[in-house]
Amino acid sequence: MRLFVALEIPASTRDALRALVAQLAPVCAGARWLRPEGIHLTLKFIGEVSDEAAQNMRAALHQICMPAAVELEFRGWGFFPNARRPQVFWAGVHANAVLEKLADEIDGRLAPRGFKREPREFRPHLTLARFKSGEGLHALQSELVRLEKPSAQSGGASFGKATIEEFHLMQSTLRPTGAVHTTLETFRFVAAPTVSAAGART
Repeated sequence: MRLFVALEIPASTRDALRALVAQLAPVCAGARWLRPEGIHLTLKFIGEVSDEAAQNMRAALHQICMPAAVELEFRGWGFFPNARRPQVFWAGVHANAVLEKLADEIDGRLAPRGFKREPREFRPHLTLARFKSGEGLHALQSELVRLEKPSAQSGGASFGKATIEEFHLMQSTLRPTGAVHTTLETFRFVAAPTVSAAGART
């Protein structure tokens, strides 16, 4: 099975991204646009593993605990590696320090169990499209400039905010129409508050 670890994004953010993709996809035929329902904030891509390895992985992920929730704002967009010869078009993710610590903790917990550490710096984003060719790229960039003008003073178009306390082990099944993602297990990484005898949350 082909696995990755990710955070779910709010339905309202998914709807906002769906509207953006609907505007941009017609002008850029050289991009393969992802279905909005398949967009997640990936923390670690794992790849093909056996059922036994997946069980081993779940045991490690259950050990993860963070002191606070991840606070996210989905805002702006950009290209990897650059706008001149892009491979990926993405929506921006702005987060508190917990997000990077969570990604590093997942990496660290899985490494002793045979899953290689990520060689690249963690750069949170939501992938919206991958480029097959440069067809329509100039038109796409012109449309982005037009869309950026009304939101420039606020630091870029916003697609919503979220407070997240759990992550998910996801299975990706490749099909001709695109990848289908299934949640295998959910892991809460913020300890639930305890209630004292007097009824106060601690």
